[in-house]
Amino acid sequence: MNIDDLLAASALQLSRAGIEDASLDARLLFQHLTAMTRSCLVLQGKQSVDDCTLQQYRRLVEQRSQRIPLQHLIGSQEFWSLDFTVSPAVLIPRPETEFLLEQVFALCSVSSAISCVLDMCTGSGVIAVVLARELGCRVTAVDISEAALVVAAENISRHHVADQIALVCCDLFAALNRRRKFDLIVSNPPYIAEDQIEDLEPEVSRSEPRLALSGGPTGLRFIEQIAVGAEWILQPGGWIFLEIGADQKNAVTALFRDPRRQYDEVRVIDDWSGRPRVLQARYAPNS
Repeated sequence: MNIDDLLAASALQLSRAGIEDASLDARLLFQHLTAMTRSCLVLQGKQSVDDCTLQQYRRLVEQRSQRIPLQHLIGSQEFWSLDFTVSPAVLIPRPETEFLLEQVFALCSVSSAISCVLDMCTGSGVIAVVLARELGCRVTAVDISEAALVVAAENISRHHVADQIALVCCDLFAALNRRRKFDLIVSNPPYIAEDQIEDLEPEVSRSEPRLALSGGPTGLRFIEQIAVGAEWILQPGGWIFLEIGADQKNAVTALFRDPRRQYDEVRVIDDWSGRPRVLQARYAPNS
């Protein structure tokens, strides 16, 4: 069987399994296995595929047909035009989190210098790496999962920012020194309501870590804790940015505008598709 015929047959198999970008996934799996560029595939499409490669590729296609995420099969995901290692221990980085970072950098372009940043619930470390590279700042990256921090450490080393990022394994703020103050907190916390997880795409509900998905019965468990804990470690005038669920705007806004909290400049920013996506607030004690 030649390459063109194999890719076409595999795309059909993936499409029948409900894969939306079947042709793309078929090609990416083949490129991962063979290290061939896209142009090579075009030029050598009539070339026969050897038996060993054919067997290995068919196993990958079968796994993808079972809705194992493409990123887990190839071991990486592009984010912020960089290549990051991923595994079943971490969430797969998504465009919504790039949008979160865009809002952070929009603020930083008009704000005073930011030197000390906290990435809460770091997962694969993509937020910490991008913040360190773009701002030249020091980042403390926190996660409760030791397995996730192994992946984060690999990505930090891969992108040469190990001297800027400190990894901390703990439950939210539990191991942080309250005397140390941060200029900025950025977080993509677990925010899916527990009973909604099974309704997500199989790639998410079956393969991504529930620990990084579930925000408890309402989806707000960790956002509530972050709203309280951030007040202990933010500099006066420091900012917090959270990725949130599209149905959480009112609830999250109410949390940060609660009279018991000390935030101002509270707003929720819509993403590219017009869905509420990012909570932005400033810590303003005694304002």
